[in-house]
Amino acid sequence: METDKLLNEPLCGLIEEKPIFSDFFTSFNIDTRNEQKSLLELMDTLPFDYWEENGISRHEMMEMFVDYVKGMSSADEIVKIESLEILTGVDKNGKSELCNLFLQPGEITCIVGPTGSGKSRLLADIEWLANADTPTKRKVLINGKLSDEDTVNQFGGKLIAQITQNMNFVLDMDVHSFLMLHAQSRFLENARQKVDEVIELANELSGECFDPQTPVTFLSGGQSRALMIADVACIGQAPIVLIDEIENAGVDKKKALQLLVNKDKIVLMATHDPLLILLADRRVIIKNGGMNKIVTTNEKEKAFYLKLEQLDNTMQAARNFLRLGNELTTTNELI
Repeated sequence: METDKLLNEPLCGLIEEKPIFSDFFTSFNIDTRNEQKSLLELMDTLPFDYWEENGISRHEMMEMFVDYVKGMSSADEIVKIESLEILTGVDKNGKSELCNLFLQPGEITCIVGPTGSGKSRLLADIEWLANADTPTKRKVLINGKLSDEDTVNQFGGKLIAQITQNMNFVLDMDVHSFLMLHAQSRFLENARQKVDEVIELANELSGECFDPQTPVTFLSGGQSRALMIADVACIGQAPIVLIDEIENAGVDKKKALQLLVNKDKIVLMATHDPLLILLADRRVIIKNGGMNKIVTTNEKEKAFYLKLEQLDNTMQAARNFLRLGNELTTTNELI
């Protein structure tokens, strides 16, 4: 949309064409309902006190609105990611890695190996869009091309989301306000609907229900991670999700992963949990800092997963039973 039109067309017309524009003016305490004036005309009517109270000048508001609309337009033009590929580099001894890693949307890949083997290093290489400029000398390809600053710009800076075992908030705001801020920054037209969806999903994932007015700093570790997973799935536009060891994160892991896959994300997860490993489509084995082998989950492993899941459900039931102060009276009570 041309700048002249933005600044001179009646605001009611602009907002009818793009209802999300009203969010910008609401944030500055301006009611634009049925407003026949253009932005330039409206700003001329605002008193001097208004500009002081809101800490902004007439020129700054004009520039911010133009940037807001441009940002929204670029959000609509983000190119879809069809593939992510990590080309071989070297292990800790400088020897060449034995395999590349090729990933597509809707897939889950686990990164497995002993503690200290280099699982987090692989996640870091992807996060940094390595181009032979990290200790491993790996290269990351997006849609078959080397990633660089232009790649990040092309995807609007919303390329990768990361979820870790330890997630803490420092913002002094409630859950609903935090999510609305994120949704509006992504220029979502159905922001309130998405926020409600995220809160509902987060409560399902964590099992510890919280209120939308709960301060984010009051959330438990499990609630925080559940909120971030739901946020990444529903509001965040990053097509690549990196997860670093959430086996003890206090969330429904199976449901969380399925949620991300259903949103057509590429999911990579460093883990020691056999349930998560067998739930994935494949696993890359890390040895001595290098990608050593790619294993596709076979039918026998999928069948074994069902047995492990039953054992895990028994463990979960026992954990919940005992931590609520109950006492076992028979060994069959939880089976």
